Amino acid sequence: MNGFIAAGIIGISLGAQYALLALGFTLMFGILGVINFAHGAFYVVGGYFTYAAVSWLGLPFPAAVIVAVLLAGALGYVFELVVLEPVIQDYLATLMLTLGFHLILTTAILVIFGPESPHFEFPVSGAIRGEGFYIPYANLIVLAISALAIGAIYLIMHRTDFGRALRALADDRAVAAAQGIHPRRLFPLAFAVATVLAALTGALVTPMLALAPNLGESVLTTSFMIVILGGLGSIGGATIAAFVVGIVEAYSSVYLGGSQGALALFIIVLVILVVRPRGLFGSEFVGH
Repeated sequence: MNGFIAAGIIGISLGAQYALLALGFTLMFGILGVINFAHGAFYVVGGYFTYAAVSWLGLPFPAAVIVAVLLAGALGYVFELVVLEPVIQDYLATLMLTLGFHLILTTAILVIFGPESPHFEFPVSGAIRGEGFYIPYANLIVLAISALAIGAIYLIMHRTDFGRALRALADDRAVAAAQGIHPRRLFPLAFAVATVLAALTGALVTPMLALAPNLGESVLTTSFMIVILGGLGSIGGATIAAFVVGIVEAYSSVYLGGSQGALALFIIVLVILVVRPRGLFGSEFVGH
């Protein structure tokens, strides 16, 4: 029973991490209509920026995370404003540009930091231990920060003028623009928010797992699977799907093993999509 509870807590922690990633990904599709193939690269950028701030600048880990997230957000803002905005209506062009930017970021990281994984550890060690189980403090800290970030995103989207304007653009871009809402001002900010979520996840998670230039592909795959499972464009669906995936992954890994657990996860996702092809919650926001 203790092991069952511990696996559940780890699953919830994984779900919170996945939710941060998926929220950024689904915001881009729901508001801008962009499938952001650079999303995984920004996760890696967040990890490496944090590592550089700690190792090269000597900043404490919390300050390094803040610096990394701000830099990644600024990079995302400039990329959307300069590169994506002129072709934002062309889905194929935005797809190719984000894929190209992913390759550029990955190559730059490889050149600057090298192919080897650097020694980078979470600054808090230890765990809550009981009979037959333990829960690392690092997982609990990441869970708390992720929950706060998820709550902040929901407050921004539903309780601020900025969020309401983004939702109006997602619902009908032409009508929103006619009401005085300027997409060219808000879209770069929305892209920066999505970038911040990916970078924050990378900054928090890579010290616990691993940091390598090629992590972006697996992160992108996981984000895409969660967003499809939740329903393309659905913020609530992406959040719930992220926790479903995290909990299923934790339990299947514990009771079935790594490879069998991954197979079980994909089978469950496949079954859900067969029953509900639009995902758990369909489409909440659809960019036009």
